[in-house]
Amino acid sequence: MVEVHGETGREWLTRLPEIISLCARRWSLTVIPPFEALSYNYVAPARRQDGSPAILKLGVPNPEIESEIEALRIFDGDGIARLLDSDTDLGAMLIERLEPGDTLLSIEDDEQATSIAVGVMRNLWKPAPVNHPFPTAERWGLGFGRLRKTFDGGSGPFPSGLVDRAESLFSELLASMGGSFLIHGDLHHENILSNEGRPSGQNDEREPWLAIDPKGLVAEREYEVGALLRNPMPQLLDGSNPERVTARRIAQLTEELGFDRERILVWGLSQAVLSAWWSYEDEGHGWESAIAVAEIFAGLIT
Repeated sequence: MVEVHGETGREWLTRLPEIISLCARRWSLTVIPPFEALSYNYVAPARRQDGSPAILKLGVPNPEIESEIEALRIFDGDGIARLLDSDTDLGAMLIERLEPGDTLLSIEDDEQATSIAVGVMRNLWKPAPVNHPFPTAERWGLGFGRLRKTFDGGSGPFPSGLVDRAESLFSELLASMGGSFLIHGDLHHENILSNEGRPSGQNDEREPWLAIDPKGLVAEREYEVGALLRNPMPQLLDGSNPERVTARRIAQLTEELGFDRERILVWGLSQAVLSAWWSYEDEGHGWESAIAVAEIFAGLIT
């Protein structure tokens, strides 16, 4: 929290007990101790006044929180946990709790897990609203410029040929995008949870798997599969043949979503390099696995 938000994050942590109490009073919640291994946000289970379960998610107020709230509002529970209430000034969200809430990592058959993710994607995507407030693929691509600026036009610790290729391909993809959609933006295995319930006051049937934690990104739909393909980590790279797994996934996504194979590969390569840069930019480490995946994509491009 402090690494990312600096002194603002430190001040927010000091105020966190007060913010929790305020949300509990406002939304008539009994807040349960938070989940373990929290990083950028405070996330805790809660009970509403009617006894129904919910999730209280709090973060330092910033544009990413605002995008997440607005994305949840627009998705309106289609393929994703419902937003029950929110306060952008507080950086607070009250969200439907998915139960049992096992992640997609619980599905050992990778082909089955990929099909589940495809179903979530199909339910989730919406045409991009006019005059939307969301980040775009073009804006995210500005990360390449920051990488170059940081390393005086070079590529620093990253393979120069791979960075050159990813940067060029990303620009080509932006110039040829097919349609403008609101997508999740970070739809990997740990952001897809099992669900057997329904939110209080709702009579609709809920899908057995739903997404959480959307970034809220406007891009073509093909962009979405990049996060899935470079995850889960470290399991993907620790497996016996990550190249074969990646090739099989791409073939499956091509068939089930009707996307062009080469376009999936090119998005995958360019996003993996961009993801490596973000890890370096935010934390200074942890970028090596994304580069390893980018090299797998590069080897599969014909």
